[in-house]
Amino acid sequence: MALRYLRARRQEGFISVIATFSFLGIGLGVATLIIVMSVMNGFRAELLDRILGLNGHYEIRAPADEPLLNYGDVVARLSAVTDVVRVTPLVEGQVMASGKQASGALVRGISPNQMASLTVLSSNIVDGSLKNFGDNSSIILGYRLARTLGVEAGDKVKLISSEGTATAFGTMPRVKTFTVDALFDTGMYEYDSGYIYMSLKAAQQYFRLGEGITALDVFATDPDQALAMRREIINAVNIRAFIYDWQQSRASFFNALEVERNVMFLILTLIILVAAFNIISSLIMLVKDKGRDVAILRTMGATRGMIMRVFFIAGASIGVVGTILGVLLGLGFCANIDKIKSAIEGITGAELFSAEIYFLSHLPAKVDPSEVLTVVLMALIISLLATIYPSWRAARLDPVEALRYE
Repeated sequence: MALRYLRARRQEGFISVIATFSFLGIGLGVATLIIVMSVMNGFRAELLDRILGLNGHYEIRAPADEPLLNYGDVVARLSAVTDVVRVTPLVEGQVMASGKQASGALVRGISPNQMASLTVLSSNIVDGSLKNFGDNSSIILGYRLARTLGVEAGDKVKLISSEGTATAFGTMPRVKTFTVDALFDTGMYEYDSGYIYMSLKAAQQYFRLGEGITALDVFATDPDQALAMRREIINAVNIRAFIYDWQQSRASFFNALEVERNVMFLILTLIILVAAFNIISSLIMLVKDKGRDVAILRTMGATRGMIMRVFFIAGASIGVVGTILGVLLGLGFCANIDKIKSAIEGITGAELFSAEIYFLSHLPAKVDPSEVLTVVLMALIISLLATIYPSWRAARLDPVEALRYE
């Protein structure tokens, strides 16, 4: 009977139209929520993997840009901390890189063994190889930076450091020419367009640090567990130094992501609420239109509970079917999001996901089953609550009043 009421006759077509819009509103609201939350999850996961794939969960730096000397004992103590996977000594410095063109870049010196552990780099070499990485004249750089400089693997690049050599004629910039052995593509714009890697010894010589380094990167088994290890890390360092965890070093970035994610969830929930109000309006109109039928059913012995269940099922079916449609649409969109993005870009000719703005070169989506379940339950609860008042109104209808003028 509830389904018959939803299939309105020709003179009741307006009610059917409102019910259809309610159904589509619930479906699109659920699908949009799933898609947006999945993209936000994928965006955060991809950034976290790449940022923490190149940077440690903890970073130890000497104060006032002084080099860390005799750091072997610190490395040994940090390596002994539970859940610490590895400790990487680094030399970092800003340079001006010059090929056919010039661009600023960050040089990072790292040992060849540690380079092999950075799978984000070592497994994403797009040109050249790492076999000569230990040489003092060998460097690797991001493919976007290579494109800016106008070089490729095998070409020469001149690095100019502002920390020059004092002479009788003033401070002369430190200049040295290196061979580009490989280009990497991490998929993250910041690294691919501004990072240069060389061996640790080559960086120490170039920046004239002797046996010193500028930082230690500490890698743990899990980013979330790493935050709970802070006290152990501080005790293990046991020297005068600055210690940053991955959340502190990128605090504003990840906080902005979390705030944006929560705000988007609240805003998109309004779509489902609007659809729920459509359900209420369509059911109220249906109750008013079916007043005579309800009165006849009551006189034939139908209880108020039966009448209430009829209209409750009619409204709930819109919410349930709409939610199912939204889940299927949302999951299907997430599974093919890159293909859909490429198709839209091909039709419109516009770039929808610029790497310069969003840091990543592709659009990620990571479906969280618990979030999908939350969205489904929320949509069902809102839809079911929207049916209570119209169903109650139908059940309270007085048969005498409904049939008085019939």
